[in-house]
Amino acid sequence: MTKRKAIYSVDPTAYDGMLKLEQYLSESQLTATHKELIKIRASQLNGCGYCLDIHTKDALAHGESARRLLVLAGWRETTLFTADEQLILALTEAVTFIHKGGISDELYQEAAQLFGEKYLAQLLLCMVTINAWNRIGIATHLKAK
Repeated sequence: MTKRKAIYSVDPTAYDGMLKLEQYLSESQLTATHKELIKIRASQLNGCGYCLDIHTKDALAHGESARRLLVLAGWRETTLFTADEQLILALTEAVTFIHKGGISDELYQEAAQLFGEKYLAQLLLCMVTINAWNRIGIATHLKAK
């Protein structure tokens, strides 16, 4: 795999929009647990080792258990995740695999009912943002150090 220039080193202002999204998310109502579960699950699905490294460390620092992180890829086969976390993980998968039909009306309505429209909007923005970061990381061959 050839080394590629990171976008930031070539054009730091290119990240301005992404950084503003991150700032918005840091000030949103989203819990640290919800944000990190989204970021880790999307990064697992996309195969972004760089983001997985960052967000698993962040999740552990926020008090997430190693046990839950170790079984996150199999979240449907465990009782370690709450109903709201399971719904968030299902949404994350639907957004990450948007090309496979997107978010069903049923899933969207269930999430809107449980979380409310504003929190759902913040969840979706978090999902879209991490998918963009994953694509940047993978496209530029970012590596965890």
